[in-house]
Amino acid sequence: MQKEIIIAGFGGQGVLFAGKVVAYAAMDSGREVTWIPSYGPEMRGGTANCTVVIADEEIGSPLVEHPPLAIALNLPSYDKYEPLIQPGGTLVVNQSMVDRGPKRDDITTIFVPANEIAEGIGDKRLTNMVTVGALLAALPELSLKDIEKALAAHLPERHRHLLPKNYEALRQGLELANIHLATVT
Repeated sequence: MQKEIIIAGFGGQGVLFAGKVVAYAAMDSGREVTWIPSYGPEMRGGTANCTVVIADEEIGSPLVEHPPLAIALNLPSYDKYEPLIQPGGTLVVNQSMVDRGPKRDDITTIFVPANEIAEGIGDKRLTNMVTVGALLAALPELSLKDIEKALAAHLPERHRHLLPKNYEALRQGLELANIHLATVT
């Protein structure tokens, strides 16, 4: 098994941290992992993305051109990565930042109003965890519990008070994605 994931958005949306949490969850559950960040010169507000590769055996190359899974936290990321998803793949889209529907019908696109959900929980910085939760619906290799454990183990001390809200963001994202997937099958 090998799964490639791209997470993309603006700097400041927690793109790199979302990728780290997924990578830590996979690593902590005994999988091989690579995590590669990429961001423009102006981190906050510029473009940012990261790739995560999860495998059962040694990973030959960390480079990802056509992932089966991706998260797009904004419209430029959606425009860039929608054409690159493998047929049959899944793209989680932050509906709060995107004003168009899918152009492809050979992939599953899960729209999640992540900003609104995060604000409803009480902190707009939780947008990334809402989308990670939604991604779990298409990533059976990791469970909600795996991601929660990774957050508890790797969240910086200054943000530990946000753990319950992060867990809630993950749960709400996963729940919405499961509802969406149940209606399309």
